[in-house]
This record gives sequence, C-alpha cells and structure tokens, in this order.
Amino acid sequence: MYDDILLPTDGTESMDDVYRHTLDLARRHDATVHVLYVVDDRAFLTLAPDLVDDVVDELEGEGSEATAAARAELEDEVETKAVLRRGDPAEEILAYIDEAGIDVVTMGTHGANYRQNMVGSVSARVVANAPVPVLTVNVNGDGSDEG
Repeated sequence: MYDDILLPTDGTESMDDVYRHTLDLARRHDATVHVLYVVDDRAFLTLAPDLVDDVVDELEGEGSEATAAARAELEDEVETKAVLRRGDPAEEILAYIDEAGIDVVTMGTHGANYRQNMVGSVSARVVANAPVPVLTVNVNGDGSDEG
C-alpha cells in the first residue's frame, strides 16, 4: 500500500515522534523513506546579493545535517533516501510527492522558528493540497502517546 514515504524535516530536534511513526509505517509496508529538507529561499530575499551565497551554503549545510540525523534514526531498519531542495517548503514538498511517486507523507506540525510566521504553516498547506494521505505528528506535545 505504501511503497514510498516522504519525511520532510526542518532540522529541529523535536522530530523523535515523527521518526517513530515514520519508522512504524515503513516497517509495516517495507517502504522506502525519502527524507526531504527544503532550503527556504524566502529567508534571504532581502539580503544583499554578496551575502546570499554564504547564507545558502549555511542553510544547505543545515539541511545536510538534518537529513543525516533523520537517516541515522531510520536507515538501520528501512531503506532511506536523502533529498535537499531549494524553494518554498510547501511547494517543494508537494512537487516532490508527484515527482517521486510518494504514497504517504509523515511530518511534524510545529514551526518553532521564523518559518511559522511565513505564509501559513507548511504542514497546513501540505495537508490542504497533497494528493496523498498526510500523517501529522504534534512535535510540541508531551509525548504522552508513547507506550
């Protein structure tokens, strides 16, 4: 039923519950997990041109670290792929769903940084527009669903 699962990550440290739910789905369906980090290029629209390359390099470094951390949580048990993109996070997630033949998305529902204040929540935009099911996990909760 689910051969390919998309796990978008923003690099925050509160993704453990999302990893757990993703791993559970991937194990049940023998699925590949695509770990996606999107460098939000809206973050540097107002920067001086000579600063953009440095900011992009830093954000891409954060993205590489974020996808590596997610893969470290998952890859011993399921097949994973790391993907780094640049653009509007919700738009890139939605585009990747179509391009990679994704069957389900698992993502956190937080945004504990500047992204939360940008044009709507990324997870809300993905849920509203995705052509596949989206499992959202509240990563700001107390973890009481464990057990």
